Amino acid sequence: MTNEFQIVFHNIEQSNAVAEAVQKRIHKLERYCDQIITGRVVLDSPHNNHYKGKVYSVGLEIHTPIKEVRVNQEQHDNHAHEDLYVAIRDAFNAAERQLKAVDKKHRADKPSKLGEFDELSASEQ
Repeated sequence: MTNEFQIVFHNIEQSNAVAEAVQKRIHKLERYCDQIITGRVVLDSPHNNHYKGKVYSVGLEIHTPIKEVRVNQEQHDNHAHEDLYVAIRDAFNAAERQLKAVDKKHRADKPSKLGEFDELSASEQ
């Protein structure tokens, strides 16, 4: 049900390979929550530190009818995030955990159709 995801490159040269990696992660999120309406992914390289290297940050906003999920992976001391693909992976993994929690809670709040059927058949007897 994904309508539109906006991918923003900030202080990073736009690349088809990076955009494709983000799109793959977006499609993977749809497996955990089929009610995603829109979203925004911000890929940023805010610090250009000569000693620590270039550390990337990834921000995600995902809008569903139930809740808005936000992830901001700004880990300036995490040397693993010197690789943009690792930063993307970590941000989407955090979003995946949040969406699973939202979906699990939403399913728990819904009355089960099987239970409704059992009540109906019991009252007919």
